[in-house]
Amino acid sequence: MIADLERVYQRSKQADKELKDLVAATGTTLMDLPGIGPSGAARLLVEVGDVTRFPDRGHFASWNGTAPIDASSGDQVRHRLSRAGNRQINRVLHIMATVQLRRPTEGRAYFDRKKAAGKTSMEAMRALKRRLSDIVYRQMINDATAALATGPGGHRGTSTNSSVTSSHPHAGSSEKSLPEPADNKLRVSTSMAP
Repeated sequence: MIADLERVYQRSKQADKELKDLVAATGTTLMDLPGIGPSGAARLLVEVGDVTRFPDRGHFASWNGTAPIDASSGDQVRHRLSRAGNRQINRVLHIMATVQLRRPTEGRAYFDRKKAAGKTSMEAMRALKRRLSDIVYRQMINDATAALATGPGGHRGTSTNSSVTSSHPHAGSSEKSLPEPADNKLRVSTSMAP
């Protein structure tokens, strides 16, 4: 039984290493964020897909279930966590928040400031998860912008519209890449400013 457990442990360790290598090969910088490991980064990449489909960080937060829901009654103004949204991404953000609360990070300092302002632990956690959602969104937008700047071939200036890649090569004396179409730009909201 101990030998079986050792084999399972070694396989798990090897799978973690392979996943880390695969995530790193995508060029993402999500694992640089405190609390996001290879499995969290992989889950974000798979579930989110093209992050530019979200016009701004508010839409992303609504999609992942970290946007607060108004639960006010009378003079009492309150918000609660949403039970809707993508639960898998919400779980990644919850793990990220939990890891940050265990260490002296910016997330811990933010949580402590919310508690000092009179928020309950649940309210402070809701606010922290929303803030982390914004950070993840910004990081994914930055990664997408960097990928767009380097082009599809990994080098600046390459293009899928190049005469070399077309099934009908363009006649001309230059083998330089053609410029990208104007509609291929990322939509980045001005409300994202740090």
